[in-house]
Amino acid sequence: MKTLLHICCAPCANMCIDTLRERGEALTGFWYNPNIHPFTEYRARRNCLRDYAQTISLPLVEQNDYGLRPFVRAVADDIANRCVKCYQMRLFATAEYAAQNGFDAFTSSLFISPYQNHELLKQVAEQAADEYHVRFLYEDFRPLFRQGQERARELGFYMQKYCGCVFSEEERYLKKSKIIP
Repeated sequence: MKTLLHICCAPCANMCIDTLRERGEALTGFWYNPNIHPFTEYRARRNCLRDYAQTISLPLVEQNDYGLRPFVRAVADDIANRCVKCYQMRLFATAEYAAQNGFDAFTSSLFISPYQNHELLKQVAEQAADEYHVRFLYEDFRPLFRQGQERARELGFYMQKYCGCVFSEEERYLKKSKIIP
């Protein structure tokens, strides 16, 4: 099956890629992450993925939209519930690209992270599949998270310290300092 894998970063993607390839999926990576900020973080994650994709011969489609303004506009009215908008932006774009470019299915490396709202992520992916009439290939990759992180360190990947958006970075610092907004 020809499958489009939305990739948030190389550390999260490596075990997803291996798993899907082992199952015989004809896999293409898809980089679309307008939520990642600042630009230096965006570039570091993207460039790490580019390098990794090249070393494993993974075709990679990049929609390089450094989307600070569209992302902030989408979440500004409800920052506490921003994740649903973030998932929608990324997974709807993935489903649309898959449908328009002859892919049989799509999924995301986000399904490996124990830090994501897994059920909400799955619900959004199913909505995107329905809207674009392309199959959502569901896989709970979370049991592979630690192994993927260890492998990423062994491979010398850039390892991020927060989910990606400026608000998740803020939360990271607030938790460290025990400051509550």
